[in-house]
Amino acid sequence: MSIGLIALLDDIAGLAKVAAASLDDVGLQAAKAGAKAAGVVIDDAAVTPRYVVGFSAARELPIVGRIALGSLKNKLIYLLPAALLLSLFAPWAITPLLMVGGAYLCYEGSEKVFEALFPHKAHEHEAAVGEATQSAQSLEDEKVGGAIKTDFILSAEIMAITLANIPMEATWMQALVLAVVGIGITALVYGAVALIVKADDAGVAMAASNRPVSRMFGRAAPGAPPSGADRVLAPLTKVLGRGLVKGMPVLLKLLAIVGTAAMIWVGGGIIIHGLEGYGFAGLGHAVHDVAVAAGHAVPALGGFVEWLVSAAASGLFGLVLGALLIPLIHFIAVPLIKALRGTSRKAEKHTA
Repeated sequence: MSIGLIALLDDIAGLAKVAAASLDDVGLQAAKAGAKAAGVVIDDAAVTPRYVVGFSAARELPIVGRIALGSLKNKLIYLLPAALLLSLFAPWAITPLLMVGGAYLCYEGSEKVFEALFPHKAHEHEAAVGEATQSAQSLEDEKVGGAIKTDFILSAEIMAITLANIPMEATWMQALVLAVVGIGITALVYGAVALIVKADDAGVAMAASNRPVSRMFGRAAPGAPPSGADRVLAPLTKVLGRGLVKGMPVLLKLLAIVGTAAMIWVGGGIIIHGLEGYGFAGLGHAVHDVAVAAGHAVPALGGFVEWLVSAAASGLFGLVLGALLIPLIHFIAVPLIKALRGTSRKAEKHTA
C-alpha cells in the first residue's frame, strides 16, 4: 500500500514538472510570437489615440477603457476560438478573411486622407454612409465602435501572426499562448494609450505644483511649506509639466497621422501578402526587391531603410486600393443597402 502511494506521489510530481515545463513553454512561445507581431502592435498603439481626440478630459480614460474592453472581447471571445477552429477545419479561409480586413483598413485610412484633402466631399460621403447605416448612437459611441472595429482587424492580424509562429500541435497550448499574447498586448497597447492621452493633465498638475516631492510621497499637508527637495525639484518639474502641456497636442496630431498611415500600410501589406498566397507574387517580390536594394544602398541603416521602403510601398498600394473603394462604397454599396432596406420595410408593412 505504502509503495503504491509513493509511486502515485511520484507520478503526480512528474506530472507537475511536465505542467510547469509546459507553462514555461507557453511564456516563451508567447514572448516569441508577440515579438513577431510587434509591428502590428505599434500600429495599434498609433491608431487608437485619434479616437479620443476632441473629448473632455473626464471622458478620455473611460473611452480608452471601453475600447480596451472591446479589444479583449475581440481577441478572447471572437478571434481566439475562430483562429483555432479555422486552423483545424478551414485553414484556407484565414487568408481571404484577413484580406477582407486589410481592404477595410485601406478604406478607413484612405477615407481619412480624403477627408483631409477634400473636407466638403468627405462630409457628403460620411453623411451618405451614415444615412445608410442609420446609426442613432452618440458621437462617443460611434468613436468607440469605430475604434473597436479597427482594433478587430489589427487584432486578427496579431492573432494570425501569433498562431503562425507557435511550433506546437496541442490545441490547448495554442489557445493558451494566444490568450497570453492577446491579454499582454492589449494591456501594453491600451496602457500606453492611457498614459499618452492623460499626459497633458499630468503636465498641468506638475506645472502648478510647488511641492512635487511631498505630493509624490503623500506628505503634502494643506498649508505646509515646501520641503528642501520640493524647492530643488519644483523648477524642473514645472518646466517638464509646461513641456507636456504644450507638446501633447502636437504629439496627438502626429499620432493621428501615423495611425492613419499605419492603417493604410498594414492593410496594403495584408493584401499584398495574401495575393502572394494565391500565386500573384509579382507585386510582393517587386516590393521586396526594391526594399532590399534600398537597404543595401545605405548599409549603416540597412534594416530600417528596408522596412521603411517596404512600408511605404505597401502604404501606396493601400492608398490606391482604399481610394478605389471609396466611390464603390458611395455609389454602389450604399444605394444597394438603401434598396435592400427599403424592400425589407415594404415587406414588413405588407405583412403587417
